[in-house]
Amino acid sequence: MAKRKSIMSDQLKYEIARELGVDGIVASEGWGAVSSRDCGNMVSKAIQIAEQSLASQNSHNFR
Repeated sequence: MAKRKSIMSDQLKYEIARELGVDGIVASEGWGAVSSRDCGNMVSKAIQIAEQSLASQNSHNFR
């Protein structure tokens, strides 16, 4: 199976994992041990961060 290129940086993934309290699982067992629910929560958080970033960029463009 070919490895896909990650859209999120590793730094962002670890930051979100730490924020959601799953960084211990990642450190001890790897990303494969993170539950589907927690992965979904990580994706939701990443989308929220991206939306906030875009909103911030757009507000600066209209000034």
